[in-house]
Amino acid sequence: MSSTRTRLIAALDTASYEEATQWATQLEGKVDAIKLGLEFTYACGLDAVRALGEHQKLFLDLKLHDIPNTVASGLKALAPLRPFLTTIHALGGPEMIARARAALEESFEGGPDRPKLLAVTVLTSMNEQSLAEVGINDTPLDEVVRLGKMAIQAGADGLVCSAHELVALRDALGNKPELIVPGIRPAGSALDDQKRVMSPTQAAEAGADWIVVGRPITRADDPAAAAQAIQDELQAASQ
Repeated sequence: MSSTRTRLIAALDTASYEEATQWATQLEGKVDAIKLGLEFTYACGLDAVRALGEHQKLFLDLKLHDIPNTVASGLKALAPLRPFLTTIHALGGPEMIARARAALEESFEGGPDRPKLLAVTVLTSMNEQSLAEVGINDTPLDEVVRLGKMAIQAGADGLVCSAHELVALRDALGNKPELIVPGIRPAGSALDDQKRVMSPTQAAEAGADWIVVGRPITRADDPAAAAQAIQDELQAASQ
């Protein structure tokens, strides 16, 4: 069993400000943080992101991937939103990751409010065939561990990964890096477009610091009850 409580992030994946606000209100006190990503940010803008992040911890998941200077400048521009987690793609390479970390350190003057920088390894919608189609002949596990080691060495605070890679990453990197796991599906949930999934209990026992759950919460008849059921499952896994 996990000795540390795995925490729950609700992914508010929608282009509607009204819908996201309704979910955020329903889930206040039921989840540990909310995640806003590309869909919401592009549709509603940064002021809307700021408004939703004023009342709950914000995971800003924009997965920046560009030349090092552009990513660094982008993170400086996003700093006023004050997320506690934010993402870049590990495939951007060590210089991009190092510049991203430096930009956050500068923006927050090295203080405790600096967002933790997460490197996305292999998207949970991808499997071995998907990787081969883009010219990567490693298994998802091997690719995740390779990218994870590089990203942490370059300055990332943690990784976004599938639950299936958690044990290997803990073996390779120890307990310090934050491991954030999307693709979590409670028993009975539809897989949707995810290929590498686990239950909340499985992810917690494998060493996840945070799990990200979207549609099984937001599309439930009672999102607050769905979130509470997952929290209860996580609590049981920590005992």
